[in-house]
Amino acid sequence: MHRFELRVRYGDTDQMGWVYYANYLRWFEIGRAEMLRSLGRTYREVEESGVWLPVLEAQCRYHEGARYDDLVAIESAVAELRKASVVFSYRVVRAADGVLLATGMTRHCFLGRDGKPVRAPDALREKLEQAPRSPRF
Repeated sequence: MHRFELRVRYGDTDQMGWVYYANYLRWFEIGRAEMLRSLGRTYREVEESGVWLPVLEAQCRYHEGARYDDLVAIESAVAELRKASVVFSYRVVRAADGVLLATGMTRHCFLGRDGKPVRAPDALREKLEQAPRSPRF
């Protein structure tokens, strides 16, 4: 899986000092964007080519909590690549001890500028085929 580390910021936490649950979905987005970047393509470049990847479905299962100043690793991979859709899978772990914090997935379709589903452009499909592969969690 592609791995990207980040430090939990104070603003990521709730009143109880735990990372607010919705931030894990934001971290999934960061993970997939950084994975794509590591393959030589940015989200901006994908969108400028006329293709959008809206989220159709998102799931997150919480295992343990993260706290302010923890270093966490977002692990991202392609779980499924179809003609007009892609599923990414994620794991979030605490970097210091490897404790699993969350697992999840997001399903996306490829949309053209007209808002209608399209096949993934060849250049993007090639990049996604080079991505780490993992089953859905």
